[in-house]
Amino acid sequence: MKPVFAAVFLLCLVFSSSLFEVTMAASGFCDSKCSARCSKAGIKDRCLKYCGICCEKCKCVPSGTYGNKHECPCYRDMKNSKGKPKCP
Repeated sequence: MKPVFAAVFLLCLVFSSSLFEVTMAASGFCDSKCSARCSKAGIKDRCLKYCGICCEKCKCVPSGTYGNKHECPCYRDMKNSKGKPKCP
């Protein structure tokens, strides 16, 4: 019984670590893109927060620190509850 439990435990551990790496890879992409996008923002915390939300959903961030939203239609079209653009 113990060898079977150990084998199942090992399989679960390997599987969960591979999922963690995939999640971290996407997050690293968004972190670097949003850092560049928000580098000149007046309120960096807020810019990074909303850029990160938009990046995770859209899987892209427009180039530059302002504008260029035509490069990423999903990012461009996300709106907040007041109907204003959500993504910086």
